[in-house]
Amino acid sequence: MDIRDVLDLKELEQIIQDWSDATGLAAIAVDEKNEYITKQINFNDFCIKYNKAFEEDLVKFQKSGSVDAEIIFDSNGLVYFLRDIVVNGKKIGTIIGGQVLIKDLDEAKAKKNAEKLGTDPDKYIAELKKCAVMPEQSVNAAIKLLGNYVNILANDSYSKSQDEQMIHKLDTEIAKAASLISEINEKSAQLDKIENKQNILSLNASIEAARAGEFGRGFAVVAAEVGKLAVNSGEINKSIKVSLRDLTSTIKALEKAK
Repeated sequence: MDIRDVLDLKELEQIIQDWSDATGLAAIAVDEKNEYITKQINFNDFCIKYNKAFEEDLVKFQKSGSVDAEIIFDSNGLVYFLRDIVVNGKKIGTIIGGQVLIKDLDEAKAKKNAEKLGTDPDKYIAELKKCAVMPEQSVNAAIKLLGNYVNILANDSYSKSQDEQMIHKLDTEIAKAASLISEINEKSAQLDKIENKQNILSLNASIEAARAGEFGRGFAVVAAEVGKLAVNSGEINKSIKVSLRDLTSTIKALEKAK
């Protein structure tokens, strides 16, 4: 199952954009192969330039199953999160995001990280200070809101798609049944003609047998058997017509129920 067949990616990107605008958190969505399916939303220059390695590690960890928790902290204390998109029990993608601090920046620690990267500590710290500071409870609530909404949307879209496929299949089967009914009706009409001919044949045979007198006894037996055959054929034909009427009523009821 491909996420592209379940969700409109433009709609997904707009949902993440609206959520990001409301919460101040950054996010991006990836498919089951961890390929980006939306643009990077609300990530600042620091996270794109200096923290790119951490984002890549996050994807690798997520792909290998090494990450169990939904919230992960980088060396500067920035919060990142992973939230799987699961449809019908199968993971089809993940939302990766965060870029928020849950407490004030530890500048001494950030300075050491900048020195390890060989970049200007003052500029590095200034970029980090652009990240929002939010209580962990608020971060968790925001992540839950986005994850739940996207999962509900994805599962609802999948259910509608399955229903549409089922209705299409039902339409196809109804069309086949209607065609079969038409064919059987034609054959039933042919049976009516055969039944009439059998009745006429039986009547003529009985008349000829009566004229033949003693010599027509065998002919009379044949005439009687032909008459019985006509009666039996007629009863079977009537039964077929009753079944056809019931089947036609059932099909009409199915069409109304769609």
